[in-house]
Formats: sequence, C-alpha cells, structure tokens
Amino acid sequence: MRSLKKCFGEDVVYHLLITVVAAVLLQANGAVSVILPNTGCYALDNNSRIHDFSSWIGQPFEYEGNGKDADLVVRFCKDVESRSQAGYVDYGRFDKVNYFRTGSGHVSFIQEYFNGDLMNCEQSYDKMGRTAQVNIICGNCPHGQCKGGLGCICNVEYESTCRAVVELAVPCEKPGLRVFEGFTVGFHPRSWEIVYNGMTQLGYEEAHKEFSFNTAQTRVALYMTAIASVSGSVQKPLVKVSPEQGLKVRLSGSAATGGSPTTLSPTVLLIDWRCNVARDNPYEVEVTIPIENYDPIQFTLTKMCEYQQGEGGDASRGWAIFGVLSCILLVASTLFCCGGFIYKTQVQNQRGLDALPGITLLSACLETVSGVGHGYSRPEDVNNPFANQASWERQPASTQAARRTSEVRYGSI
Repeated sequence: MRSLKKCFGEDVVYHLLITVVAAVLLQANGAVSVILPNTGCYALDNNSRIHDFSSWIGQPFEYEGNGKDADLVVRFCKDVESRSQAGYVDYGRFDKVNYFRTGSGHVSFIQEYFNGDLMNCEQSYDKMGRTAQVNIICGNCPHGQCKGGLGCICNVEYESTCRAVVELAVPCEKPGLRVFEGFTVGFHPRSWEIVYNGMTQLGYEEAHKEFSFNTAQTRVALYMTAIASVSGSVQKPLVKVSPEQGLKVRLSGSAATGGSPTTLSPTVLLIDWRCNVARDNPYEVEVTIPIENYDPIQFTLTKMCEYQQGEGGDASRGWAIFGVLSCILLVASTLFCCGGFIYKTQVQNQRGLDALPGITLLSACLETVSGVGHGYSRPEDVNNPFANQASWERQPASTQAARRTSEVRYGSI
C-alpha cells in the first residue's frame, strides 16, 4: 500500500512539474502551435511531424516515355496526365480530402489521384476511371537519375490501362512541428471546429472579429478528445488575455483539472468570461494546451464587450443564501409545531385542534375579521341550538327565564 501511494504521489508530482515547466517555457519563448494548412497538400511523417508542400502545388514534373509509351506529367497536388500525339489522357486529380499519406521503406509519402478519364475504364472500382499513385521519395532517385532542379520522375509503371504508379523524387524541406495526432477540440463532444487531428483550424489560429462571441454569452464549453493510449500526455490548459485588463476569465471543468480525454469520454473546458471594461475591439483569449513530448496546441477565441457586466456569482450567491435560509426556517417551524403539540397534549391535557400551537391566536384573528365576538363553544353548549346565534337576535325574556329555571331544576332533588 505504501509503495502504491508513493508511486501515485511521484506520478502527480511529475505531471505537475511538467505542467509548470511547460508554462514557463511557453511564456518565455512564445508558444508555436501547429496550424492546419489552407490546402490539402501536406502530410505527416512517421514521427508525426508535418511536411507542408503548399508551395509546390502545380509544379510540373515530366517523364519522357520510351518508344511507343506516351510521356507522363505530374502536376504536384493537382493531376496526372499522359501526353502523346493522340492527345492527353487524364489519370486522376488530387483531392483535398487528404489522399496524402505516409509511405514505408524508401518511399516517404504516397499521393493518390482519382477520377481520371473513364473511357475503356468503365468497370473500374466505384467507377473512378483512371487512377494514379505517386510515390514520393525525399532526396534523389535510387539510381541517381535526378540532375539538380526541384526533382524528377524516377520511374513509371502501368499496372493496367487504368492504373499508373509513379516514383517521384523531390528535395523535401525540413520537417515542421510535431503534431499530436487524434486530438480534437470543438463545441460539441463529436465536433472539431477549433482543433482537428492536433492542428488548429483556420479561423482560430489568430484573432478574427467575425468569429467573436457576443457580450451576452458569458460561458463557452469546449470538448476535447484524444486517442486513449496517449491521452495522459494532455496537460492543464493555460490562458492569456489581451489586453490583460478588462476581461475576467476563469477556467473550470474536467479539462481544467488535468483530466485525460478519450474518444468515448471527452473532457470539458468551461470558460467563464465577463466584461469589466467595454471596448470596440474584441478581447483576445489565447488558450494553450501543453502536450508532453509534442508541440503544444494553441488557439485563439475572441470576445466582444459592448457593455460592462456585473459579477454573475452575486446573483447565484444570493439565491443560495435564500435557499439556505428557507430550509432553516422550514426546519425551525416544523420543530416548533411538533414541540408545541407535544407540550399541549402531555402537559396541558388538550386534544384535537386545541393542541395545535397558535390555534388560539388564529381563532382570535378570524373572529376579529368576521366580527363574531364568541370563541369556541363550550362542551355543554354543543347541543344548544342557540349557541352560535348572533347577539342581535335576542330571545324573549320568558324564554330566557324558562331556560334559567329548567337549568336550575336539572338534577335537583
């Protein structure tokens, strides 16, 4: 048991130390997050580092065919064409829905091109027509065919009339930041408007006024998910407000306490913000999520403050005090009624309504309001038909005298 406690304590101290060191480094050097490229022409290598080829889009690479084979041209991240005297034949176009993936062996990356010319390829899979696969090699061809420039096509093979496989060697640039793959942040447990696959989406990489939250929205809930096997790498988020004065921001929720998000159990980061100073331009709230052994996740939210807002906690605190006082009053009233009833029944030997505390005062109030000057009827007056008769309905004197006489004679010897 002691060893378990010791291990648990060391683990907590270790993660706390990681969070503190990450916070110091991020604020000292300025956090650099991975931003999703605005094109689909990028890929992640085997170490999860991003390679952005956006500047290469449309760059042509030509391969001269031998003999009767047609020439082949690859326009990087656009299309693949076969060119001959008979004309051009399209072998597919590059799609943004990421057909750019990591390769294996000497192949660094693989591109897929679909939906080429359909002639004589009507029976192709899913009627995609002619297709091409471009195997990208970072560096030179295996046999050193490239002679300077931006690269060249090493080899072309036709698996069939409808399928071409191209080997393309290019001088890959230095890899970028390391991406925490599988991590998402969104406004719903199954959405990823802010962060997708560890990369900040466009619109949240910096402040955008058109993406601002309005003044009346005082709370925003962000849901985080990650692959379960690496979810423990997610640290406590940090927040930075610009300008520093004027907007009060408070973080809460399971994500704020360092919870590990998974796909089945997302964590929630609640951002409570209130405007202390109104201004025309929105406030910038920069949220940074440190990731152990990866580059941090960072995104920016903007908040409009058209007017000053009071503390929301005052109203909640007032209702809480009211509820507590109401409970105390209810309990005290119950105890008072029970104690009074027991006292009157056990000590004063009263029964029925007479034993209820306050019934005498209530009866007096009702008589005062109704104008009736009599209280409860005495037991001997229960069968008296004139017990509740109003005072102005006086009985004749003979009747009253007869009653008094009968009352005197009752029980006499």
